Amino acid sequence: MSVHRLTIAVPVYNERERVGPALKELLSTSFPVEVEIVIVDDGSSDGTAEAIANVAVMDNVRLIRHERNQGKGAALRTALAAASGDVFVPFDADLEYQASDLVRCLEPLIDGETELVYGTRGFGSHTSFNFWYVMGNKFLNLWANVLFNCYISDLETCFKMARTAVLRSLDLRANGFDIEAEVTAKLLRAGYRPFEVPIGYKARSREQGKKISWRDGFIALWTIAKVRFSG
Repeated sequence: MSVHRLTIAVPVYNERERVGPALKELLSTSFPVEVEIVIVDDGSSDGTAEAIANVAVMDNVRLIRHERNQGKGAALRTALAAASGDVFVPFDADLEYQASDLVRCLEPLIDGETELVYGTRGFGSHTSFNFWYVMGNKFLNLWANVLFNCYISDLETCFKMARTAVLRSLDLRANGFDIEAEVTAKLLRAGYRPFEVPIGYKARSREQGKKISWRDGFIALWTIAKVRFSG
């Protein structure tokens, strides 16, 4: 199946300092297909709306605002419902990921090798701010691999690029960071296995605005098990 349009979903919550440079990088990246950018401002209160105002008026950019903060999962579900592209991928506006890696992730889909690509992070010592964060990610991968008898190396990556129709078929319900675990678990349950493409990554610290916490890890474990043993 060919790829005609890529929808890039950008969930944003209180990212005034980083969202501008992140969107600039995204808009300056050359893609081999038509691109639609759907920004979902998830109830920001720090001036993020003003920081993205000049980008929101561009022809290939759509801005959707939540009146109150609902969570990353809710923002991504809003973007997925609004997407017009036949392929969909999230892009966090926090400068941890590189927009150029999206082009590399798109190649297997364009070539017809797969319907699902994960951009997998290497977690080098110069890119990871916290030992326990990396170990938590590895344990989540192991948990999913055991429960679904598969092998994936980065369940929590932001870069989950898939056919829009495939993602819409999953009946996603998570509102928070557990959306990452829910998407992966439901894809695995449906029989999909991601084509993994190595990508760059530079984690930020909690002092720099990182929002995910150890509590989200336990929620992710529960989410994976719940999907595996339900239905």
